[in-house]
Amino acid sequence: MKTYHEINEKIRKGQAVVVTAEEVAAMAREASPEEIAEKVDVVTTATFGAMCSSGAFINFGHADPQIRMEKIRLNGVPAYEGLAAVDTYIGATAVHPDNPIYGGAHVIEELISGKDVVLEAWGKGTDCYPRKHIKTVINKNSVNEMFMFNPRNAYQNYNVAVNTTSSTKYTYMGTLLPNLRNATYSTSGELSPLLNDPEFRTIGIGTRIFIGGTTGYVVWPGTQFNTSKPKNELGVPVSNAATIAVIGNMKNMSSEFIKAAYYERYGVSMFIGIGIPIPILDADMARRVSINNSQIETSVLDYGTVGTPKLGQVTYEQLRSGTIKVNGKKVRTAPVASLSKARHIAALLKNQIQKGEFMLQQPVELFPENTSLNSLQEIDPESKGGAL
Repeated sequence: MKTYHEINEKIRKGQAVVVTAEEVAAMAREASPEEIAEKVDVVTTATFGAMCSSGAFINFGHADPQIRMEKIRLNGVPAYEGLAAVDTYIGATAVHPDNPIYGGAHVIEELISGKDVVLEAWGKGTDCYPRKHIKTVINKNSVNEMFMFNPRNAYQNYNVAVNTTSSTKYTYMGTLLPNLRNATYSTSGELSPLLNDPEFRTIGIGTRIFIGGTTGYVVWPGTQFNTSKPKNELGVPVSNAATIAVIGNMKNMSSEFIKAAYYERYGVSMFIGIGIPIPILDADMARRVSINNSQIETSVLDYGTVGTPKLGQVTYEQLRSGTIKVNGKKVRTAPVASLSKARHIAALLKNQIQKGEFMLQQPVELFPENTSLNSLQEIDPESKGGAL
């Protein structure tokens, strides 16, 4: 049994053994969990994919005379105005009303890149905030603070999307061709952070992470945090399950790891790079991080049919082969997350830890267990509030 303190001391002295999740999966073909726990101190994991539930808080600073911003636009994209006088939150999926392929994710990427962004705001005018309108230019050096706060990132697993209907479907999983002509999938498989610690022994509130090219933190269980999904014999969920809420300083981020995107006829999203180091505290943690793509399963869902019925189950090894079988038909597969970027992030994080530039942080509080999701109930318009 190792402790965080012992592992961090080895990191400080440059003695820690750090490997990526892919490297430890290869080691596990010949070494036992006990042997891996003896040799390895930290395993780095990573993912780079579309994470729609993301956005940024920004404080612009006051003008002279001051304004209480009650309507805010950044490069024409609506930003939330209910946060005091000159604070805002811009969501990644907010869109320009006259240009729906441009949205909050693009504004965020441009700010991170150091570009100028047009700020326009309106207020009714008050005794303490008399100004009613301002139009100016901001960038990451002119604003007081800008930090990313993402309510739901780094899904523990995610479904495979297919379309059995005779018409093309445009979704957040990409364009799905009719009659099972393609299948799309997300996450980075054996590199994916939450699949390497499925019971959240080391990932919790306060965990230090790599986000968007800088250091950040896990701040809460992500929205739609669901631990009740079916699991395989290794305890890994076989469909979309838990998520994390994360925070990081946008002023230190790089647009190499934060990319705006537009999905045809669906909308704007944002690709985010996240890396999480997992300390190998004991043989059980070594066993968890040794999981490989042949042992990670996910569900195939029909996104063309109401209710997205399940059509089967496949492994990430099968998905990476380029084809899977659905309803007896051979279907081509394609990822909507970047494995090469995930590998790059895992390697970067490994290098930072080896150099003593990134220390591990033990969670201050672990995540709740046995969580599930609620769903909306439509209200009968003829009733006085009772659900249908």
